[in-house]
Amino acid sequence: MLMEQQLTLELLFEQLGLPSDEASIEQFAKEHQLDAKVVLPDAEFWNEGQSAFLREHWHQDDEWIVIIDKLNQLLHLESDKAAN
Repeated sequence: MLMEQQLTLELLFEQLGLPSDEASIEQFAKEHQLDAKVVLPDAEFWNEGQSAFLREHWHQDDEWIVIIDKLNQLLHLESDKAAN
């Protein structure tokens, strides 16, 4: 029987073609903080394919949504702090 692979932030970064080790993910999050008004798939640093992947899975509300939401939270940490 095939086990479904657990989706993780590391796998999401692999899907996006980005370095997926913990240090690289932390560095990416630090360097790519978004303004509260910026919707994750609309961020200027994504290429067309990355943006399409995020948008498609966000709108489908599929198995990736929990991980995409986690990334969204990571990239809005600074704007969340400023709002409080």
